[in-house]
Amino acid sequence: MPATTHAVRYRPSAWMRTSRWIRSHLIAAYGILALLYLFLPIAVVFLFSFNKPVGRQNSTWNAFSFDAWTHISRDPTIMNALGISLRIALVATFVATILGSLIAFALVRYRFIGRSSTNLIIFLPMATPEVVLGASLLALFLNMGLPLGFTTIAIAHIMFCISFVVVTVKSRLQGMDPRLEEAAADLYANERETFRYVTLPLVAPGIAAAALLSFSLSFDDYIITNFNSGTIVTFPMYVWGAAQRGIPPQVNVIGSIMFFGSLAIVIAAQLVGKARRKA
Repeated sequence: MPATTHAVRYRPSAWMRTSRWIRSHLIAAYGILALLYLFLPIAVVFLFSFNKPVGRQNSTWNAFSFDAWTHISRDPTIMNALGISLRIALVATFVATILGSLIAFALVRYRFIGRSSTNLIIFLPMATPEVVLGASLLALFLNMGLPLGFTTIAIAHIMFCISFVVVTVKSRLQGMDPRLEEAAADLYANERETFRYVTLPLVAPGIAAAALLSFSLSFDDYIITNFNSGTIVTFPMYVWGAAQRGIPPQVNVIGSIMFFGSLAIVIAAQLVGKARRKA
């Protein structure tokens, strides 16, 4: 009878199994570490919003307290600076979103002289250092004789927010399927109806994302605002000034509210989009 041979099953060593597992999960580990690095400062800000500091410095943990959350408006200077920043951000977001969306439609849907140059110019405010942009706008306002204040800050914010709106809405428009609008035209919809019922709903997520980005950029801007503020004190400028004598915990509370509010809006948009896709 022929001799029976038994196949020997190869079993990799523990080192090889470990290295294989590490290679297969390396990208996920890098992603988790990057997220931890990004969210660690936010976690510290949220944690110290519950601190009850001794004196004016809120950099050392002393005792857990809800005092800062229940007395946010204790210092009227903070609320005044916060109100100014919110008003400027709302104005800049509203104007920049409208103008930037119109520019994005023009760049994607139409061919005109200087279109390539316009595409290049749109990116210049994004690539220009804020110090240069702020100083240039300051020189412009002084030469025009405009008094520095709320108006000059709003104009400056609108000018650098437009670029971000154009880029965001433009990417959304370029990803649209033109056959959807052609189908609406085949179904006897005129241009206005096609835009209202087909184009606008498809572009709306991009416009909303651009508006949120503009609001965030305008609300937390310090460098350009500092050049063109005059006697106006926005919330970032108040935080910078308070850092020299001690930042109150109410600043951490406001920062936490802004972060979690933005996070809630993003999560709600994702859930609504997911529900619409299922429907």
